[in-house]
Amino acid sequence: MAMVRNESVARIVMFLCFGTAILSLAVHWQITKTQAQFEQPASAAGSPPESTSTARGAFTPPNQPNHQQPVQRSSVPYISGAVSHNSAGATDLSPKVRSLFSGQRQNSPGLSSQNSSQTEVVVNLSDRRTYVYNRGEVIASYPIAIGKEGWETPTGSFRVTDMEHYPIWQHPITGKVFPSGADSPLGERWIGFWSDGRNEIGFHGTPDTHLLGAAISHGCLRMRNEDVRLLYEQVDIGTLVSVRD
Repeated sequence: MAMVRNESVARIVMFLCFGTAILSLAVHWQITKTQAQFEQPASAAGSPPESTSTARGAFTPPNQPNHQQPVQRSSVPYISGAVSHNSAGATDLSPKVRSLFSGQRQNSPGLSSQNSSQTEVVVNLSDRRTYVYNRGEVIASYPIAIGKEGWETPTGSFRVTDMEHYPIWQHPITGKVFPSGADSPLGERWIGFWSDGRNEIGFHGTPDTHLLGAAISHGCLRMRNEDVRLLYEQVDIGTLVSVRD
């Protein structure tokens, strides 16, 4: 009698274990199926989007109509030779003006907002110089290199659209990427003012200062690194840039 009872208990225990195993398998299958449903859309959402990067420099000559909104020309006159230059070619500014625009932007809160609406950058391509006006007076002037034949710097009135410290550059023809730094072809600062949605043109530094004064670029305006650092502090997003022949 005891043996029959023990066999019954053993069968009950065996059925319970078998049922528990089946239930565990069913629960595991359901959890795995649910995780797969959640992971699939997450993977799709994490897939890299199509590249929308903008190249600095032009893949095609920048003499096509630009896509910026028309900008009303300023009444600030262009005064050729109105600024005295030192032996290195930069403007010989007074200590008062130089201190106004020296240092990092973050160390001078409110400076850009107070002056950007009264500041205009005038590029004279024939002179190979950039002039900075504030309240109608020339406060700085810098030598530049301009776009070469077939890649001429676009003329007209524009606005500064983007600014960057130590930009990374991708060659517009070969696609080679150059790291940031003082020896980068873009130098230490980037100040963009023209774009067709794919390519950008702007002011930037250069380590090849012996080429200043030449028509050598793909449309951009090259400057000495020390000069583009000063210009970076004198302008802001929205500053008017007038490029003239």
